[in-house]
Amino acid sequence: MIFYNSFFYLYQMISVSKNIQLKEITTQDCTQLYELMQAIYPPAYHHFWTDKGVWYVDGLYNNKNIHKELKEAATGYYFVLFKNEAVGILRVLWNATNEQLPYKKPAKLHRIYLHQKAQGNSIGKTLLTWVEHTAKEKQCEVLWLEAMDTQEQAFKFYKKAGYVPFNQFDLDFPLLLDKHRGLTQVYKEL
Repeated sequence: MIFYNSFFYLYQMISVSKNIQLKEITTQDCTQLYELMQAIYPPAYHHFWTDKGVWYVDGLYNNKNIHKELKEAATGYYFVLFKNEAVGILRVLWNATNEQLPYKKPAKLHRIYLHQKAQGNSIGKTLLTWVEHTAKEKQCEVLWLEAMDTQEQAFKFYKKAGYVPFNQFDLDFPLLLDKHRGLTQVYKEL
């Protein structure tokens, strides 16, 4: 389900490409964000969790947590629109240090989720290019992110884009299946 809501036109959009825009998420968008992530996350990641991903969506996309994340400094949190439909989210921390990376100003691609129906339109590649370009404009030296070890398609995507693994650890989420606990951090110099 890809939902569309005319409220997006009430706010200024960031144009990423002809068909892709970003709309900054605000505190008024909590319900729309939660509903969108219910449509995106469980179908893609249900096999990672004992509860099919409900705990994860409820924990990350509840009003209290969204309000907390929106207060964080130097953060961009956006709805991703493709042909005027909300098809995903993007969250970037424009000044996210990592002890493993000796750069003065690193940025972190914190979240990028796209609805399955929107995949195959180069949206992820276009968004990654936009994040890299914007990070350079903000004088960031490196962009890093975390990817689940069992997401081979994601690793191929990031490797092809020039990202290099540098750290691996296991997640301790209580309802996450053991075989999906591995997380690898990758980076790219800008």
